[in-house]
Amino acid sequence: MRKIFESSKQALLMTIAMFIVCGLIYPFAVTALAQGVFHQQANGSLLELDGQAVGSELIGQNFTASEYFWGRVSSVNYNVYTKEDTLPDDNGQVNYSGVSSGTFNYAPTNPELRKRIEADIEKFLLANPSVHRQDIPSDLMTASGSGLDPHISVKAAQIQVDRIAQASGLSKEEINKIIEANIEKRTLGVFGEDKVNFLMANLEIRGEMDKAKD
Repeated sequence: MRKIFESSKQALLMTIAMFIVCGLIYPFAVTALAQGVFHQQANGSLLELDGQAVGSELIGQNFTASEYFWGRVSSVNYNVYTKEDTLPDDNGQVNYSGVSSGTFNYAPTNPELRKRIEADIEKFLLANPSVHRQDIPSDLMTASGSGLDPHISVKAAQIQVDRIAQASGLSKEEINKIIEANIEKRTLGVFGEDKVNFLMANLEIRGEMDKAKD
C-alpha cells in the first residue's frame, strides 16, 4: 500500500511539474521572446495606414484599380469578399467559399484552365494597351499554391508602370523607385528569384497620391 502511495505521489508531482514547465513557463518564455525579438512577425507582420491595420505584408490583396499593381490570380480571391459574394446568383452559385487557401488545381489539359487564362489575358491587355500579349510574365496569369502570395516578379511589376503612371498621376520614375524599394532579393542569394511585394508597393503609391492631393 505504501508503494502504491509513493508511486501515485511521484506521478502527481511529475504531472504538476510538467504542467508548470510545458503549460506555463515554456509558452510564456516563447511568447516573451517572440514579442521582444520578433515583435512585428509575432503579431502577423501587419501593415498600417493612418493608424489602422490594412493588411499583412505576408498576404496579398485583390487590387483591380488601374492606379495600383495587380497581383497574381487567386482562386480564393485572397480571402477578400463582400456581402454580395455571399448571395447566390441565378444558378444558385456563390463566390464566397469560406476563408481558405489553395489553387485552382487544374490539370494542364483541362479546358477550364485555358478558358480562365485567356479571359485573364484579355482583361490585362485591355487595361494595359501598351503591353504585347507575348510580353506578359507568366506569374501574372498563374496562381500561387496558396492563392495568398503577396509577391510578383520584378518584370510583372515593371510591365504595369505605364498604366499606373497614367492612372495615379505619378511619374514613371517615381513608380520605378517604389518597385526598387519593395524588391525582396533571393533567399540567401541563391534560392528563388527577386520579387516585389505588390501590397507594400501599393501602400506607397497610395501615400504618394495622398501627398499630391495635399
